[in-house]
Parts: sequence; C-alpha cells; structure tokens
Amino acid sequence: MEPNHGVTGRSQEPRRRFAEELKSLREQRGDSLRQLGAALGWDWSLFGKMEKGVTLGSVDVVEALDQYYGTSGVLLTLWELAVGDTPQFKARYRRYMKLEARATSIHQYSPSVVPGLFQTREYAHRMLVLGGTEPGKRLDQQVNARLSRRKLLTRDEAPKFRAILDESVLRRGLSDQAAWREQLTHLAEAATWWNVRVQVLPFSAGVREMSNTDTAFLRLPDGMTLTWVETGYGGELVEEAARVDELLQRYDQLRDHALSPHQSVEFVQRVLEETPCPPPPE
Repeated sequence: MEPNHGVTGRSQEPRRRFAEELKSLREQRGDSLRQLGAALGWDWSLFGKMEKGVTLGSVDVVEALDQYYGTSGVLLTLWELAVGDTPQFKARYRRYMKLEARATSIHQYSPSVVPGLFQTREYAHRMLVLGGTEPGKRLDQQVNARLSRRKLLTRDEAPKFRAILDESVLRRGLSDQAAWREQLTHLAEAATWWNVRVQVLPFSAGVREMSNTDTAFLRLPDGMTLTWVETGYGGELVEEAARVDELLQRYDQLRDHALSPHQSVEFVQRVLEETPCPPPPE
C-alpha cells in the first residue's frame, strides 16, 4: 500500500506523522539525538525509537518535548491522535482534534456528559469503557491521552472556552461517590479560571435547541469558525458557513435560557454539597 501523504508531503497517518514531526523539529533545532537526550534527561535511544515509529513514548516525554520545542501543545495533540489511531478512529475526528489545538476560542454544548476538556481520570476511564474500550494498556493510554488535552485550557495563550452544560450532566454522576465528588470539584474550580465560562441549562428551561446533540464551535486564528456535531452514532465536522451560522444561532438561543456563569458555579457547588461523602475506610 502506498503511503498516505498530504499536499505538504507529510504523512496523513497519525503514528507516522508524529514520528516525522519529531525528527523535523529536532533537525530544525540542529540537535543530535545525544544532545536532545542530554537536554531532557532521557536516554537518547528513546528519541531515536520515537522518530522511527518504534514507540510513541509516554505523556511525560511528549510534554517535555512540547516545552523544549515550544510547540504549545501541538505535539501532545499529535501524540494523542497516534495513540488513538485505529480503523474506527474516524479521520474527521482526528482533524477536529488538530483544529482544537489551534483554536483561539471554543464554545461547547454538552447535553449529557462532562466535556472532555473537564474530565477527571476516573470519569474519563468510565466514559471510555462505556464507549467500548476494553480494560488494559490501550485503555490506560486513551485515558492519559484524554487527560493531556486538559492542558489546552491552562497553557500559555490558552483559548477562551465557554461550556453550556445541561443539568442532566450534573445529575447523572458516577456510581463511585468519591470519584464523582472529585469530578464536580474539578468542574467547579475550572469554571473560575480566567478563560473559562460555564453555564448550566436547568431542567426548568424545558426542551430546548440541540437537546441531544453535543456541539463544539472552534474559532481559528484566521477568523474561520468550524463546528463539531456529535450524537450517539458518530460525529461530523461542519465547515459550510451557512450551516455553522445556523448552529451558532441555535447555540445563542440555548444560552439565553441558561443560568449566568456566577449562578452556574453556585449550582455546581450545590450539587457537590448534595452528593454524599463516601464512608471512611474501615
């Protein structure tokens, strides 16, 4: 089979593309593998294996490379795509994740689950298991990959992020009360970050727009806005301006019925207070 290359000549296959980018960045900097290893404190042979596609490395290694090269999370995104590359991992979702790493602002509506950028380890683990990922090394890699995306909101030049959460997101928690309290605590904290706004759509608002559709709007540096629309059966990257505008109008109408950011933080905190504390270990 011929290699799948894009117009840049770079591979479109996630694992191969990740390896190509690693080698390209090192060569642009003028480092040898030994110099790179000495600078970051890992055996240089590890980086050689990563550049050959023999191994993907760990989150810690990729984070160190991301910081060393000043790539602002791009390497982490490519690594996550490589880790999750399976025949079922749709090309359009891989493209969405690359665009997410470049976005200057993200607006999202979640009708049923905590958005991926807010998920804690236990919550992400549960969601991936429910999605069909079997326990084992691959599941652990997927959880780590999802958690690595959270750094998008705390990095330098982080995008502005607004999330509208249906009340059902907060009412249908994990069966593990300790893990669910951890998730709610993290959500309440993240909602106070300078670049994050969380709004809760209460049950009292009734049936509203996009009631069963998880939707995210990405504003890119060139001013273009794209939309990722996901249901229980799959997802679609919407790029046509007229369709994006229509979805944006629905999102704005939805936001009109949501609680204010301040009221929403208080709402999350009340749900946290209502969640029973787990009994102390015997």
